[in-house]
Amino acid sequence: MPPPRTLKTHLPLELVPPSFWEQDCKVIYVARNPKDSAVSYFHFQRMNQALPDPGSWDQYLETFLAGRVPWGSWFDHVRAWWDARDKHRILYLFYEDIKKDPRGEIQKVGRFLGRELPEPVLETIVEHTSFERMRENPMANYSTLPTFVMDQAVSCFIRKGLVGDWTTQFTVAQSERFDAEWARRLEGSDLRFCTRL
Repeated sequence: MPPPRTLKTHLPLELVPPSFWEQDCKVIYVARNPKDSAVSYFHFQRMNQALPDPGSWDQYLETFLAGRVPWGSWFDHVRAWWDARDKHRILYLFYEDIKKDPRGEIQKVGRFLGRELPEPVLETIVEHTSFERMRENPMANYSTLPTFVMDQAVSCFIRKGLVGDWTTQFTVAQSERFDAEWARRLEGSDLRFCTRL
């Protein structure tokens, strides 16, 4: 395809082809807080028939903390991309900021891509990228895939999208254990996440 091209990936930084950096590609990275990520990924893995069964929530939480999930450790993933943002053209966004101020974050993406978004275009993007609209859109919600690929009777692909939903899944003991591991894994980094709005 002729440039500019758009690629979507879940790859950790170390697996991104060197040509990304050689060609000075722009990367937009979106990170979500680890507790909501763990819960979301647990339900995603339950419904995605191509992935191993995650077991119970208790089992899965240990798997997540150990980094034995597809695409590897969440902690390593977000930290590596965070650390690379000053060396490469990486716009590092937070899911929680998108939920709080979708319009402002969309404008930030536009500026990063060298585009001024006229008001009607900005309004259309805000509307079409809202959680509710994407949840209804078959092009975004994967509802057209057969159940042997994604069984959405188990869990919807676009489930809740809330910030702080982890509080409905974690026990107090699990939250404390998670917080300790989180602090250990991100020690020395200025990377910070919001877990409630």
